[in-house]
Amino acid sequence: MFDILNSIWLGIVEGLTEFLPVSSTGHLLVAERLLGLPDQKWEAFTIVIQLGAILSVVAVYWRKFWDVLVGLPSSPAARQFAINVVVAFIPSAVFGVLLMKYIKGYLLQPSFAMPVIAATWILGGILILILERIAPKPRHLDGDALPLKKALQIGFCQVLSIIPGVSRSGATILGGELLGVDRKAAAAFTFYLAVPTMLGASVYDLYKNRDVLTASQGADIAVGFVVSFVVAYFVVKTFIAFVGKFGLKPFGWYRIAAGLGLIAFLLVQ
Repeated sequence: MFDILNSIWLGIVEGLTEFLPVSSTGHLLVAERLLGLPDQKWEAFTIVIQLGAILSVVAVYWRKFWDVLVGLPSSPAARQFAINVVVAFIPSAVFGVLLMKYIKGYLLQPSFAMPVIAATWILGGILILILERIAPKPRHLDGDALPLKKALQIGFCQVLSIIPGVSRSGATILGGELLGVDRKAAAAFTFYLAVPTMLGASVYDLYKNRDVLTASQGADIAVGFVVSFVVAYFVVKTFIAFVGKFGLKPFGWYRIAAGLGLIAFLLVQ
């Protein structure tokens, strides 16, 4: 029962934070620390429940993905959409393979992970508050039809999320704004880009942790997966409208508060 409750809690955390500009990796690591969960077992668990969040994007945008798939042979717009997503994915794939060993070997070590996350939460929050104020007037309003150059540039922005505590969606949406992409268009493209990015990272991590997963974890994983999917589904459905109305500033203030709270917790510990 204790493991099931932890699975529900981590599923909620993953579903809520995966697509918000607050860093799901940071929140999951902090949640595991607060719950006192053993690193190796639950690290593998959190990799699997990310697939639930990925599936939520597919569920929300299934029509878009289906139309692109069917239209690839005949539709220039469908081919351009697919090329944009693939090209934007490549930088994270390359840098992820090159740097992840060092990120996990150093920044994600127990003695470094929490201070690094606290620092990146605060710094990221400050950057959101500053950069949203100076972002240029948007020139690209359609996330489905960005110029290839802009898609690649957003892909390079996504590379920053390899650092623990740096949000993938925050890096791509804010980067898109600074590149002249409308905030809502950048958010939509972020969701499209999330599918190959998260799927690739999850499959790679699952392969690396294949010896840790056991049949006895089946129920825990199933619960976490379903909870992550349901929560993320509602986040994906509502996020673009929220960002279009309020921008990223509420998340900037949240990141600063969460980072300061984490520092206070570490000092007490």
